Amino acid sequence: MKSSNVLLDDNLDAYVSDFGMARLVNALDSHLTVSKLLGTPGYVAPEYFQSIVCTTKGDVYSYGVVLLELLSGKKPINPTEFGDSNLVDWAKQMVKEDRCNEIFDPILTDTKSCELELYQYLKIACQCLDDQPNRRPTMIQVMAMFKELQIDSDNFLDGFSFDSTNIEESSEKSV
Repeated sequence: MKSSNVLLDDNLDAYVSDFGMARLVNALDSHLTVSKLLGTPGYVAPEYFQSIVCTTKGDVYSYGVVLLELLSGKKPINPTEFGDSNLVDWAKQMVKEDRCNEIFDPILTDTKSCELELYQYLKIACQCLDDQPNRRPTMIQVMAMFKELQIDSDNFLDGFSFDSTNIEESSEKSV
């Protein structure tokens, strides 16, 4: 999963064109072992470099990177901005130093009412980016968190739907 795999139609509805390496995992297996490193730098979960094992939790990590890109307006790898580090490490440091407001793209912080939602999205991103795969939520849990935010907010992503129809359509288009 990476931002270039998220496609928008004329109505700005999002479709995922590639579901990540764990999509190759047989439904009966818990992981997939590959013979060489695959994936785009900046999106690959840290455990993958140690074990070369793909899991759905690795895709959750990648999704967290994409969400962090949306919140910050920054690319995951940018030597000019992060030096030897990356977006995830930088954002984690900002959170640790209680400087979360510096993470958000200024374009998103126009109103105070949006700020609370941004912090909630950041919280979800941080859960997806946990260093320990077993502490990351599943994608179903991530969807439930977004659904909860949608219920709590009248203007949450107007027109965006989590219903199974959109999910099925998007998976059919990726095949």
